[in-house]
Amino acid sequence: MQTEKLYYEDPFLREFPATVQTCEPAKDGWRVSLDCTAFYPEGGGQPADHGTLGGVRVTDVHERDGVIFHTCDGPVEPGATVIGTIDWARRFDHMQQHSGEHIISGILCEKFHCDNVGFHLGAETVTIDYNADISWEQALEAEKLANEAVWADRPVEISCPLPGELAELKYRSKKELTGRVRIVTFPGADCCACCGTHVLQAGQVGIIKVLSCQKFREGVRLEILCGRRAMDYLSQVYTQTRTIAQRLSVKPRDAAAAVERLGAELSAARAAQAHLEETAFAAIAKEHAGQGDILLFQPPMKPDSVRRLADAAARTCGGLAAVFAGEGEKYTYALVHPNGGDIAPLVKELNRTLQGRGGGRNGFAQGSVQAAREGIESFFEKQGGGA
Repeated sequence: MQTEKLYYEDPFLREFPATVQTCEPAKDGWRVSLDCTAFYPEGGGQPADHGTLGGVRVTDVHERDGVIFHTCDGPVEPGATVIGTIDWARRFDHMQQHSGEHIISGILCEKFHCDNVGFHLGAETVTIDYNADISWEQALEAEKLANEAVWADRPVEISCPLPGELAELKYRSKKELTGRVRIVTFPGADCCACCGTHVLQAGQVGIIKVLSCQKFREGVRLEILCGRRAMDYLSQVYTQTRTIAQRLSVKPRDAAAAVERLGAELSAARAAQAHLEETAFAAIAKEHAGQGDILLFQPPMKPDSVRRLADAAARTCGGLAAVFAGEGEKYTYALVHPNGGDIAPLVKELNRTLQGRGGGRNGFAQGSVQAAREGIESFFEKQGGGA
């Protein structure tokens, strides 16, 4: 006997009585069927409802041949009347996301002559795939129109047209349909064949926010949030922006411009630092000119700075320039031989002896070691290098 689908009669039904038809053990719990249910089964990109059934948890719901099976974490008695309770926060979230997807997809497909070829309602975001190259600006235009449709708060229309009526109806569908077709219409925004659960009024979607629009196959993939998810996301972003603005002593709406100015100042500071380093490195290299193999220690520096100092020193010393920058027992190193000599055996032994990592070729090597200065000096003394 097919299951009566109460979620179609009233998508806002949160609790219902039902008679247990079957209860069988399964690998992931117990598989229970009822004479009627308000639990929506997974389908059409929308996840299944969760909740409780007669005191046991419902962790998944699927439909097979018109019968809806509830995966439960415990058994219920066949023939007994049980009370089913929907996890309403989860269900309403799914209705907001799915309804919002309808609205923005209908607008995008109408304005840009594309098809919705994929929909996934994830735990964090909703992704929608379209077979057209939609720009970010066009996605934001659709977002604006979608929210205007939400705020117009028109009633959602759901119908199952007769075959003749269906043939005359302009509606979206991702696949060829047979049998009874359920049409969900958001007036002024979308008309689509859909088996999911939706809000009763467009205003119940709350808000629609596009997060990204990226190239995907022959079209694009949109990532969106609706309702409470969108509100929570925007609140988190605002809190973060407000914190940044406070650190920069500006108002939140001026944070982007302040960050841009800070970036320009940072770039100028880095350029000035690089110039000062080049001057200092040239002086160090001149100081060690003609000394042959040299071992230099410096305060902590970025790996690129260590490399540039080793390059400068190798051009003047006439031998291997080994530069170690750091403190305690953590140093970054760069080894440069001016004529490109083979230093691979030295580097291998260095890493083995000083708990190092790194390598290179053609007379150059770079890496790091876990060793104190005394250990590094001792290693090079044994190798016959200078300090």
